[in-house]
Amino acid sequence: MKITNMGGLTDIPGILVGNAEDKGGRTGCTVILCPDGAVTGVDVSGGSPGTQNTDRIRPGTAESPVHGILLTGGSYFGLPASGGVMRWLVEQGIDELPLVPAAVIYDLPFAKGSPPPDAALAYAACRVANAGPVQEGNVGAGAGATAGKIYGKPMKSGLGTASLHIPGGPVVAALAVVNPVGDVWCGGRIVVGALSPDGTFVNQTRAMLAGVPSPYSQTMNTTIAVVATTARITKTEANRVATLAEDGMARAISPDHTQWDGDTIFCLALGSYTSNLTGDELVTLVGTAAAVVLEQAIIRGALAAQSWTYGPR
Repeated sequence: MKITNMGGLTDIPGILVGNAEDKGGRTGCTVILCPDGAVTGVDVSGGSPGTQNTDRIRPGTAESPVHGILLTGGSYFGLPASGGVMRWLVEQGIDELPLVPAAVIYDLPFAKGSPPPDAALAYAACRVANAGPVQEGNVGAGAGATAGKIYGKPMKSGLGTASLHIPGGPVVAALAVVNPVGDVWCGGRIVVGALSPDGTFVNQTRAMLAGVPSPYSQTMNTTIAVVATTARITKTEANRVATLAEDGMARAISPDHTQWDGDTIFCLALGSYTSNLTGDELVTLVGTAAAVVLEQAIIRGALAAQSWTYGPR
C-alpha cells in the first residue's frame, strides 16, 4: 500500500535529525536536535516505559529549553547513549549543561547480541544530523523495530515521519519509531503485524477478544515518537499536545498502550508562528494535527521497513 508523502519532521525550521546504526544494522539511535532550543512536553502512556529526563519537562518544573532528544534501541542499556548527545551539544557551544530527554525501544531479540547503542553512536548521529529529508525504514532507532508480537510471527517495522501545514496556521510534524506489541493498521486493515504460519495476518486484537491464549511470553516493546510544531505554545500546552497526539498512535496500532509497551511521545514547540487563537483553541488545533501526522508517521515507518529475518522467538 502506498502512503502519500506528507513531508517530515525537518519541515519544522530549527530541527535537525540524525540517524546511526551499529555495524550489523540491527539496532541504532536517532537524535532530534534543536540548536536554538525548544519548549518541550511529554506523554508516557505505555505500561513498560524506558525513559530519561521526562519528569524534567513536565508542567510545574523549571523552564529550560531543550536542545536535543534521543530515541534509541537497546532497551534500558541504550539510555547512557544520551551522553553522546550531551557531549556534542557542549562541544558546539550550544549548552553548557544540556538537558536531553530520551526514550528506548526493546529491540534486543532482533539485535541478536549486538552491543546496544552507546554514547559514541549517538555522537555519530549528531554529527550527521541535518535539516534535509528524513530517511525512513531500517534506520536509526528503527533499525531493530518490529511489530506484532502477541500471536504469530512479527514483521519488520522501522522509522517513519510526516508533516502538514495547516492553511493559515502552523506546521505540525511527527517522527515515530514503530516497535509495538500490536499490529499496524491503515484504511481499516492490517498492513504490518503478526503473521500466522500461512503468511496471513493473525489480527491480534480479534484473537485476544476471542479468548485465544497467547503462545508466547511477553517482553517489552514500545512505539516512541516526537511531534513538533511551529506554534508558539507554553510548556504546559506542549505536554497537552503530546497527550492529544496519542489518538494518532491508537488509530494506527491495535492493541495499543499495552502493559508490554512503553509508548512515549515528546512534543517540541519552536514558536515562530503566532496566532490570534486563544490558548485552548491553538492547543486543540495543534494537538489534532499532531495526531494526524503521528498516525501517518507510524504507518509510513512500518511500511518503509525492508523485510529482514526476525529469527526464532
